[in-house]
Amino acid sequence: MARLKPVKHDEHLSLVDHLDELRTRIIYSLGFLAVAFAVCFWQSDVILDVAAAPLPEAHKALVVLAPTEAFMTTVTVCAYAAIIVSAPFISYQVFAYILPAFSPRERRAILPMLFTIPLLFLVGCVFAYFVVLPAAINFLLSFNGEQFAIQLRAREYYSFFSMTLLAGGVVFELPIVILALVRLRILTVDQLRQNRRYAYLICAVIAAALPGVDPISMLIETVPLLVLYELSILLARGIGQPKESAESQIPSIQEN
Repeated sequence: MARLKPVKHDEHLSLVDHLDELRTRIIYSLGFLAVAFAVCFWQSDVILDVAAAPLPEAHKALVVLAPTEAFMTTVTVCAYAAIIVSAPFISYQVFAYILPAFSPRERRAILPMLFTIPLLFLVGCVFAYFVVLPAAINFLLSFNGEQFAIQLRAREYYSFFSMTLLAGGVVFELPIVILALVRLRILTVDQLRQNRRYAYLICAVIAAALPGVDPISMLIETVPLLVLYELSILLARGIGQPKESAESQIPSIQEN
């Protein structure tokens, strides 16, 4: 396994060197993921308690229907937790691999945004845990509660919990994506404003596609998407647009 070293933009590497670097970064990512999974499995009781915390007291005793289901459910939850913990490190490996392909100007536009990716992902997970999950669970468990004897199966609930947190983390990356597109001159602030209605529709479709089939969670997930979109426009207008002097001195991406 090759030792990783910084690669400059003008440095020419062979296909074998690129594949060797890619293999090394994949091995590093898988190793970090394995360590994160081991730690999560070691503390699986804590993780399961945290995941079950949004449930009402009457539904905290989750049901398993097979001898192996408790073990497999624990493994699955720990795997999701390891993915969430490892996401910042894996994203760093991805960007570190593709960053040398960008020119110095493009790199200056992208680098400041990379540091906020883990923070926004964490904020999205926290928002999903404290806002989306309680509202969705309360609505779903109380809907026609007199007609159903509701018992929660552990596998389904923990899968819903994990996917909701992952979706919340991914959704909160919207400002970074829009800001990067503006800094790279793929989009402009005027285009973002003129297509606001279509963007709202796309946000609603994304919210409907996220975990949670009830209208309450869909509404709660749509609101932050719209707010994040408007925040992205403000950020793009303030710090995202390339300066005119820079445009006159440095060719655009299409010219490179």
